[in-house]
Amino acid sequence: MNRILIVEDEERIASFVEKGLRSNGFTTTVVGDGDAAYEYALTGGFDLVVLDIGLPGRDGFTVLRELREARVTVPVIVLTARDSVRDTVAGLEGGADDWMTKPFRFEELLARVRLRLRTAARAPEVTVLRSGSLTLDLRTRRARADERTVDLTAREFVLLELFLRHPGQVLSREQILSHVWGYDFDPGSNIVDVYVRALRKKLGAERVQTVRGVGYRLSA
Repeated sequence: MNRILIVEDEERIASFVEKGLRSNGFTTTVVGDGDAAYEYALTGGFDLVVLDIGLPGRDGFTVLRELREARVTVPVIVLTARDSVRDTVAGLEGGADDWMTKPFRFEELLARVRLRLRTAARAPEVTVLRSGSLTLDLRTRRARADERTVDLTAREFVLLELFLRHPGQVLSREQILSHVWGYDFDPGSNIVDVYVRALRKKLGAERVQTVRGVGYRLSA
């Protein structure tokens, strides 16, 4: 079942899109501002994003640009009241996969969602993630660092995969918790720090850097 992130600050439109997609078998999550949109999309937990441009916090253009800079390749369909050629070109060049202006017919949006999902499904699947001398084979679930084979627990594997999918990017503890554990822990929990220390012992202390007050990032 495909998971779709709907980013729309107008409740009426968000509800309209969500109900339509759910009735067609999709799993949906709705957020109403650009900051939340970026955080959710960054987790890698969605197959497609429906993104409004005029948002509180980060606007849609900024969300889109920052996601692409972070190498998040999830398909993005932009919904917007802006219909100028310049805005359309800016959106597509900024990394949007499709562009629809409001008002729109749901049937057309549904057709575009299905098309983008089919196109994404045909893309070649990445089976080995790399950063410098560090590799992670997603099929064999085997990691190698400086030509050494490294044994990882299930959680360590998912954590390393997250870092390798976002090389050089600072990931907050909240982002890591959401992706690796899938639900909220006590904000005072140190479980992320515990698992980062475990990775450092196995991969080398310099591999995962601490960014004070923000989170962690993988060093090349």
